[in-house]
Amino acid sequence: MPSGPSPDPGVSSLPVITIFGPTATGKTSVAIELAELLRARGEDPVAINCDSIQVYKGLELISGAASKSDREQLEHRLLGFVPINEEFSAGRFGEKARAEIDQAIAEGRRPTLVGGTGLYLRTALSDLEMRPPVDLETRQQVESEIDSRGPEALHAELPSKVRGQVHPNDRKRIARLTELVRSGIDPAPDHDGGGELWTASFRHPTLLVGLLEDDEPLVGKIRARVEAMAKAGAADEAERALEAGAARTVQAAIGFDEFRKGDLDRIVTLHRRYGRRQMTWMRRMDGVKVVNRTGLSDAAVAREILALADAR
Repeated sequence: MPSGPSPDPGVSSLPVITIFGPTATGKTSVAIELAELLRARGEDPVAINCDSIQVYKGLELISGAASKSDREQLEHRLLGFVPINEEFSAGRFGEKARAEIDQAIAEGRRPTLVGGTGLYLRTALSDLEMRPPVDLETRQQVESEIDSRGPEALHAELPSKVRGQVHPNDRKRIARLTELVRSGIDPAPDHDGGGELWTASFRHPTLLVGLLEDDEPLVGKIRARVEAMAKAGAADEAERALEAGAARTVQAAIGFDEFRKGDLDRIVTLHRRYGRRQMTWMRRMDGVKVVNRTGLSDAAVAREILALADAR
């Protein structure tokens, strides 16, 4: 799989910085504060999005993408560049992200990867061998069955060696595994099976930072964020996306259906569940530096990240 220019360790001694973590832990705001610190030292940082929903144009509210004000304070790449009616994949994202990282380094800029989609982050940092897409007929059949039978039913039909890799409620992942199995393609092995997803080396020196926050304040932030999204017009955004032929990956976004129904409590619950899966990714990442930001300002977290980067 092409991955942009071959990395040259001599281009820059500065590590790539990644800021990963559950929804509402303040990844974007911390990245902006970090950029200010880096500029004060003469650097020219650039943020690269690693969120699978924020890549879509027209889903800025529901995805929680960096705002116009955020982007004025720090350049963000790979935000809102995929049409709302187009299927997108981690493999395609990885090619683009690796090219962006290589270009930034070649220009003497510090890439800061920001996002909560673990697979997108890994494909950006490593030359992973991704499984190919399946034919449209198989994909549509699987989606139809999930709609009519539920993800738990298809989960139960997965081979035992695959079933343990995914939660019975993880609709998107169950769909992908089912598609692969029915197409005669072996899904990539997971961490326990020695899969390269967790063991592949990085293409550039990299600092992995995982943000955590205690449950009570984090849930409060999630709820406030969801209420702000609803007030700003998230339901209308979802309706417009449907009218434009929203791809299945778009419709699988947390809150896509629930904002239209006005079920904000359900959205908070779904974000909490997804946060637990993000935590699983974080624990499996080799060498991740965990920062518990409970009670800390964005600026304080940024200073801690910069100290970790300097220590490398």
